[in-house]
Amino acid sequence: MSSCEDGLVGKRDDLREYLPLTESTYYIMLALSRPLHGYAVMQRVAELSRGTVTVGPGTLYGAFVTLEQQKLIEKVGEEGRRKVYALTALGNRVLAAHAERLKTMTRAGSEARGRR
Repeated sequence: MSSCEDGLVGKRDDLREYLPLTESTYYIMLALSRPLHGYAVMQRVAELSRGTVTVGPGTLYGAFVTLEQQKLIEKVGEEGRRKVYALTALGNRVLAAHAERLKTMTRAGSEARGRR
């Protein structure tokens, strides 16, 4: 999908403007690979990070505001009073780009320590 299809001309072509993601933002976006409401996102982040990352409501909802403004996530529905969010196509591309950064960092770290 081109940036024009996103409705954002030019600015979104370079994913590097979004990178690197913070650890909590990475896990929030990873959790939103499937549509979830806020509490489910907090639970999924803890699960995905094997308990090493926890996000509280203030952090999560602040991240939701920022990620929505950046067009990386969008509200896709509601379950009662709970808003359900999911990644946008742009969000998926940013998440994939960050995952590649992490692979590169891991590989470089292994090589620097004499491992392959």
